[in-house]
Amino acid sequence: MTTSVFIDGAVGTTGLEIAERLAGRSEFALISLDEARRKDDAARAEAINDADVVILCLPDDAAKAAVAMIANDRTRVIDASTAHRVAPGWTYGFPEVVGRETVAQAKRVSNPGCYSTGFIALLAPLTHNNLLPVAWPYSCNAVSGYSGGGKAMIARFEADRDIAWRGYALHLGHKHVPEMQAMCALSIAPLFTPAVIPAHRGMVVEIPVPLAILPGAPSADLLRQALMQFYAASPVVKVAQETPADGEMLLRASMDPWDGLTLHVLASETGEQARLIAVLDNLGKGASGAAVQNLNLMSGLDETTGLRL
Repeated sequence: MTTSVFIDGAVGTTGLEIAERLAGRSEFALISLDEARRKDDAARAEAINDADVVILCLPDDAAKAAVAMIANDRTRVIDASTAHRVAPGWTYGFPEVVGRETVAQAKRVSNPGCYSTGFIALLAPLTHNNLLPVAWPYSCNAVSGYSGGGKAMIARFEADRDIAWRGYALHLGHKHVPEMQAMCALSIAPLFTPAVIPAHRGMVVEIPVPLAILPGAPSADLLRQALMQFYAASPVVKVAQETPADGEMLLRASMDPWDGLTLHVLASETGEQARLIAVLDNLGKGASGAAVQNLNLMSGLDETTGLRL
């Protein structure tokens, strides 16, 4: 059975990459609007209601308005914006964490944020299993390729080759924090310090953990084994078993599109400190790849079909 899909916001970075992953797939029939009609609300509403699944690649307010256009009880939604990530009635679209069947059966799915994907993948299995405390002031340091900032940021970085690092959200109110806190059941919002680097794609998300002073003083090996067990059945999320031999990790500006996610648990020689690190493609598992994975599940297909793993 063919599933009809309308990508609302198909000309943006996320929408284009979703379309690339769906190209040539007979399981889906894409509904498209030409340039003259894609900003016509009547045309969009018609396409949204004709689709089995609509994927929203829009700013938050526009995504909310698009959902309000649905006039039937059939059309299902995957929203790539921040608008519904902690909203009642929406399923958080991280199947490895919330359950594949939960996503498969959902009518309203909110795609996780890119940074949030790394943070939640590392921390949620550990807090939910009481290996790390929920009442702790976690910090999260992260860098991302500039493509995650949309067309304006892409143009800015590609026009000004002198930019080496762009720190932002200096007011400590980044829009990903609510979902990071909610999905890990944290009683204290994490201190999040994101930055953008001169690479088109790619992302590293890190949570430093002072093991020795945590309740129960868990070991890095215990945390690593717990993550390995949690993701043992996942074809997308992998947990590295060893520390890189040279003691370094690279994020290359030439990174190819990738829909996987690799987690690392690195410990100090004394075992008193650890670094939990997630490596992913901000446009892959951090955005478009995750949307396609969710679409596959919602369509009764193997979750990895069409992914770049």
